[in-house]
Amino acid sequence: MKKIRWGVLSTARIGTEKVIPAMQLGEYCTVTAIASRKLEKAQVVARQLDIKKTYGSYEELLTDPDIDAVYIPLPNHLHVPWAIKALNAGKHVLCEKPIGLNVAEAQKLLDAARKFPHLKIMEAFMYRHHPQWQWAKQKVSEGKIGELRTIQSFFSYYNTDPDNIRNKADVGGGGLMDIGCYCISLSRFIFGTEPWRVCGIMEEDPNMKVD
Repeated sequence: MKKIRWGVLSTARIGTEKVIPAMQLGEYCTVTAIASRKLEKAQVVARQLDIKKTYGSYEELLTDPDIDAVYIPLPNHLHVPWAIKALNAGKHVLCEKPIGLNVAEAQKLLDAARKFPHLKIMEAFMYRHHPQWQWAKQKVSEGKIGELRTIQSFFSYYNTDPDNIRNKADVGGGGLMDIGCYCISLSRFIFGTEPWRVCGIMEEDPNMKVD
């Protein structure tokens, strides 16, 4: 089987510390290039992770004919714009969660993806491929715990840094976008269906203006 040649848009830590090293262990993929808004940053990471090509702009990477697919670990508000640009460049897309900030963004991306039926686009929820959650879903599907009626989930961490991107509303920060999306995605995954009504209560941080 041919190896998928990946390009990475950004030197974000989730990519450099977690995803890229995992990709490099994969039998069917190789990380060919990485791009940053500053070429020097891309070059530093490329040396550390033994990546052949570097680019000083995301646009340059998307024009590389040696790239089959791109991984996008950019700030949340940039996910949809760059995913669409990657599709238009003929690349498959693996985009960090959340893949969009709202319904309108998600619909815009869906409309773009439908123009390229030969390309794949996926939200990077790794838990869906983890053996423990595959096992849990199977047991629920088999009725091993009885009829599933409700799921209660809790996911949190302590972060009061105002400079942290997760605490900046203007770039898609906040608890729901960063980790609450896991709880929602997991519930949909385990139930195997979509909700017919959504209700929510949110508390906003008075200083950082995020949930």
